[in-house]
Amino acid sequence: MWYLCVFFHRLLDYRKPEVESLAELFGVSESLEWRLPQHHHPDSPFHFVNLPNEEAALNIANRSILVKGIYELWGEGSNYEELEEAIMRYPDDRKLPYLTSESTFKITVDSFGKVISFQEQNERMKGLAYIPFKGRVNLKNPEHKFWLMETDDYGANNGLPPIVQRRIFFGREVGGADRKLLPTYQLKSRTYLGPTAMDAEIAFLMANQALVSPGKLIYDPFVGTGSILIAAAHFGAMTMGADIDIRVVRDGRGPDCNVWSNFKQYGLPMPIGLLRADNNLPPWRPGLKEVFDAIICDPPYGVRAGGRKSGGRKLLKGAVGPYTVPDDKRTDHIPSTAPYSLAECMHDLLDLAARMLVMGGRLVCFYPVLREDDTIQIQFPEHQCFKLVASSEQILSSRYSRVLLTMVKISPYTDEIAEAARLMHLEFKENHLKWLEEGNLHSSVFMPADQITADDSKAFKELKPKYRGAICSSVQ
Repeated sequence: MWYLCVFFHRLLDYRKPEVESLAELFGVSESLEWRLPQHHHPDSPFHFVNLPNEEAALNIANRSILVKGIYELWGEGSNYEELEEAIMRYPDDRKLPYLTSESTFKITVDSFGKVISFQEQNERMKGLAYIPFKGRVNLKNPEHKFWLMETDDYGANNGLPPIVQRRIFFGREVGGADRKLLPTYQLKSRTYLGPTAMDAEIAFLMANQALVSPGKLIYDPFVGTGSILIAAAHFGAMTMGADIDIRVVRDGRGPDCNVWSNFKQYGLPMPIGLLRADNNLPPWRPGLKEVFDAIICDPPYGVRAGGRKSGGRKLLKGAVGPYTVPDDKRTDHIPSTAPYSLAECMHDLLDLAARMLVMGGRLVCFYPVLREDDTIQIQFPEHQCFKLVASSEQILSSRYSRVLLTMVKISPYTDEIAEAARLMHLEFKENHLKWLEEGNLHSSVFMPADQITADDSKAFKELKPKYRGAICSSVQ
């Protein structure tokens, strides 16, 4: 059955992938289809979605972060006369069960691209008198919610996705996102916060992309202050994390201000473990495979924080040999670290995921990309164990974006695949990542305005979004 899906007008590239992932989570992905309303731009918040039944639509809408609502559409038209004709043609056996005298209802008038005054809203509701509502109005807790939604024929002049003809929709709400989660988990009220803590909205989106559900084991190898694991724990998953900085996972800022206190603040189940571990030298015993249902992370790619790995410069150069920390100094010892390149980090992350994810498990992570001529170049190392199912771009500067990648494990991990991945890593590092590895990524993000060349300024103007759409400001 076709439903009207209305998105919040933000994070435009993330909206469909989230719904598609949730359809996979609830087992209805095979029947999902998309269709645009007449005269609407692909970035419009209004889409038609085909789902097998109302239960599936309710589950997806209520779990989503970016779906404002999914509606059983009773009618649509380019004016109110066409809308009335469409509603009158809609089958009575679909309408009458929600119009009985024993029921309560509420009608909401909404618009996109313009403001409708309170008086105009009342006039529009009175114009629906041809619908035989017999129940009582209940504005606080109605059994049935009806929406009258209107767009205007504003073209492309007001900074929104262009709509060349007015469109009016009327329907019954099936379900909608619980946006109250976001103020509850907002970073500014969190007990323990770091400079690269993931924004709550993005963390919940990543959890949805990873198909997080009760009983699953979720791992973050760059856990930091635990923002991603908090979102996974909210959805009932068991969580586990690691970080190379022992001061983050062990100490925090005291006994009441650390990663554990963040989970305690929201009344969430504690992680089953937080490890001081190096992604370059994973702590897992040989032969251990297929443990995690999903790996969700934001790898360090050198904008706010660069990657680090164990060893120290002198040790890696061979100036000093390996050493053992004396027992009396272990408590306060902070291991030496050295720079960890993006190419090496991603190779190690893919190897970890290929080895430790169950079949069908998901790797969800951010990855930096370059922008040239208003297009992106996703230079990402391939791996035979994975299939890329979604990529969602977020523009952060004129030359730099980051993409949320969602990959599914489709093949068991073998020594042959590991060797093939190693060779692809060497080729990838040699031919694709020189621009990023030389520090230009950091420069492109933080370059002072007075140092931007004419070409850079021109590129920025060309890449400026042509319509409004809020994006997340969290950068790592």
